[in-house]
Amino acid sequence: MLKESIQIVRDPSSILMALIMPLLLLFLFGYGVNLDATHTRIGVVLEAPSPSSRDLAAAFQASRYFEVRLAADRREAERALMAGEVHGIVVVPATFDADLRKLSRRPDLQVILDGSDPNTAALVQGYVQGVVANWVALRSADAGRQMAEGVGDRLWFNPARTSRFFLVPGLVAVVMALVGTVLTALVVAREWERGTMEAMMATPVTALELLLGKVVPYFILALGSMAVCTVVAVFVFGVPFRGSAGALLAISTAFLLPALGQGLLISAGAKNQFLASQLALLSSFLPTFLLSGFLFEISSMPGAIQLVCQIVPGRWLIPSLQTVFLAGDVWPVFLQGIGVLTPMGVFLLALAVRNTKKRVA
Repeated sequence: MLKESIQIVRDPSSILMALIMPLLLLFLFGYGVNLDATHTRIGVVLEAPSPSSRDLAAAFQASRYFEVRLAADRREAERALMAGEVHGIVVVPATFDADLRKLSRRPDLQVILDGSDPNTAALVQGYVQGVVANWVALRSADAGRQMAEGVGDRLWFNPARTSRFFLVPGLVAVVMALVGTVLTALVVAREWERGTMEAMMATPVTALELLLGKVVPYFILALGSMAVCTVVAVFVFGVPFRGSAGALLAISTAFLLPALGQGLLISAGAKNQFLASQLALLSSFLPTFLLSGFLFEISSMPGAIQLVCQIVPGRWLIPSLQTVFLAGDVWPVFLQGIGVLTPMGVFLLALAVRNTKKRVA
């Protein structure tokens, strides 16, 4: 363990991958991947301009989600939608004022969306409904009367709907998968490439002791990387941390068991650093990125892919991380993830020990 710890300090690539690369990933994805549609271009058509319709148009113009292009003719706005100049059209009909005076119903509007990008279309639709609901509520309060009741909603844990609060905890899981598996996969392969593995084989240590000596320093390094990422998430990206450090340590430790076991298993079979790194990326980083629920909802995937997701360790870590950051210490969620990750890690570590032979083939 001491020898491996000294080697980590001597080798700049380990520090680069454990500390610098995670920070680069956090900043790239934290600022680059944004599921919030802000400053989206839309057209607002006022078929019969009136004080009320102009007031509603002003509400759209004041929203940070929209850049509004006003029009009096629907055809002008439709041409802009066809040309890709706007992502949606809000049509305020000529009957708007008449509907507004009726206490029994909300005024009718038509929303036309560019469906070529379903995600943006759904976001724009939700934002339009939010602007209209707020405008109607304010106008009802000013008029001293109540509009027809609609469905009220309340968002827990992330009231501002900030996608960064959802994405950054998932990025911590991606970083831990990268550090835990890739670095561990390289450690034994590097010994073979440098010709120092034969000297390790000549020592009286057992295969289990050899692997523990290799894995414990990287376990500590991965926890340090997780701590750095957590500090950056809270103090740079402003992600709330409502749980406890003990809960974060428990779920991170449970995740690192299969991550390190997978890396050791790869290193036991690959004696080349390039091959080991490629296998680690394909078997840990990409599945954590694509099949863990980090970006794509698992329930919307085909049934066969959903079954594959169940054996991806990140699929059990990300819900726990999002919970400890945004909701707090919800131990039933944590224990479910720990209960799956711990046996998975023990199995992979045992398999790595079994496949590590103290002989030169």
